[in-house]
Amino acid sequence: MGALSTRPHPLHRGDAVLSSKLSVGIHILTIFALKPGEILTSEFLACSVNTNPVVIRRLLGSLRTAEIVESRTGVGGGWSLLIDPERITLLDILRAVEPQDELFALHRSAPNPECPCGLHIQSVLTEVYDKVQDGMTRQLAGITIACIAGKIRERMAVCPEQGIIPNRGGGTRGSTL
Repeated sequence: MGALSTRPHPLHRGDAVLSSKLSVGIHILTIFALKPGEILTSEFLACSVNTNPVVIRRLLGSLRTAEIVESRTGVGGGWSLLIDPERITLLDILRAVEPQDELFALHRSAPNPECPCGLHIQSVLTEVYDKVQDGMTRQLAGITIACIAGKIRERMAVCPEQGIIPNRGGGTRGSTL
């Protein structure tokens, strides 16, 4: 823990470094893994994520560009996985939905080069951020959607009464997960 830190952990849940696109992308791909071979609609996925189907369609579009999912139009249309969940890593999802390489932004405008700190801060921070990003990349590359789905299945087995998906109309319906 650093000298200036008063928290036991450098980041708490809610201290976002990335947008929620990665989390939502993992969520929707995990649903596909839990419902293998099924064609799913953006409305169905949005119900689980508790968001608007347009948000889901935008993410699915990015995942389609990355050749992780495909869409089918017409009656009975929807989305399906193109890749086995064992082969989809969280890093693949991150690269599909957050394509920029830079997780940590530096100053919006260049610091004052007349100040010794301002002159060197960006190069020092770049070194630190590169190490953090390398560690995160290794971690994300080692976790698959199948791993996440397995953890969900374990928890569903322990608490089967929680296998209820809220219905957009206010009621509930039994989940087929």
